[in-house]
Amino acid sequence: MRPQARLQAAIEILDQVIEAAAHQGAAADTLVQRYFQTRRYAGSKDRAAVRELVYGAIRFTAERPYSGRAALIGWLESEAPDQLALFDGSAHAPSPVEPFETRARAVLAPLWLEPAMRARFGEGFEAEARALAARAPLDLRVAPGADMDEVAAELGAVPVPGLPRALRLAEPRPLERHPLFEAGAVEVQDAGSQHVVAFAAARAGETVIDLCAGAGGKTLGLAADMCGEGRLIASDTDRTRLQAMGPRLMRARCDAVVEPRLLNPGREREALADLEGAADLVLVDAPCSGTGTWRRNPELRWRLTADRLARLTHVQARLIDLGAWLLKPGGRLVYAVCSVLAEEGADQAQAAAARLGFALSGSRALTPLSDGCDGFFVARLDKPGETWLS
Repeated sequence: MRPQARLQAAIEILDQVIEAAAHQGAAADTLVQRYFQTRRYAGSKDRAAVRELVYGAIRFTAERPYSGRAALIGWLESEAPDQLALFDGSAHAPSPVEPFETRARAVLAPLWLEPAMRARFGEGFEAEARALAARAPLDLRVAPGADMDEVAAELGAVPVPGLPRALRLAEPRPLERHPLFEAGAVEVQDAGSQHVVAFAAARAGETVIDLCAGAGGKTLGLAADMCGEGRLIASDTDRTRLQAMGPRLMRARCDAVVEPRLLNPGREREALADLEGAADLVLVDAPCSGTGTWRRNPELRWRLTADRLARLTHVQARLIDLGAWLLKPGGRLVYAVCSVLAEEGADQAQAAAARLGFALSGSRALTPLSDGCDGFFVARLDKPGETWLS
């Protein structure tokens, strides 16, 4: 592809991403893949170059742009103005840039959300917002049976401070066919998620419920901390994600320990009735805005609305109450969201403690700027009764 054609391809993909963001359609990664599935003439260098253009424009502005062309022109004017000469109207090239046509402008957070984020971060807002829009490294969790030093040397990775089994690669790379991955020695998992698992502190012999397990990333960490002893139930309402857990459990050799359980949305208690009041630990890794994962999914900034955020906070409160129902007296509920917003984090945890009569015994807020990982909030709520010995 000529450089001009790469620009036009990026514009076409960005138009699709903008449309999908407005109507909760497919993710940007999926749209990029689909675009090139029907354009076999594009080589690997073409695909990489177009992807760079697409994600450069997405990261440039947190406000959903008017069009893919406006997004790309705005970013190029700011970062690579020489490329604007390639908008020359030749074959497969974008038409020339007009002086007064619409351009996207650099915005650090959706304008409707900026006041809440400024209240959350104060004078650090701009630095935190830039960190949320930066590229993320690739983090790994090393299985307990694998040698950290050997794995680090093999992959060219470095330890992540504060996490005994975490390694980091400066540049993402495919690992799905690497022998270490296939053998279950490593699992891709952001350091933020690993901090949540460490905060939960699951123990051998306990009954543990991962209430919103998804594809099982945190489930694997909980299983490792339980050393194969006890009972670990991994539940979710998403059949596809829950089924994706199976190969991961087998690769990590903990498929005999974990009990996947599919829930019916809105009727979760029916499928969990046998566990009422039985759990020592319930992890509620609740659906959320994903504001803490913007560096991995920057187009999420174009998708979030005030109405969607309100619906999510309602779901979070309901799931916390469900988790509380599953706890035995003296049990602990660990609430986590990959969000940097107070209304999904500290405010939600404090409201739950007051509503349920639980003790809010600890919390932690993580951000890319301060902790080098995805943004998370995690809190522990203790149910009245026998004291859990730490």
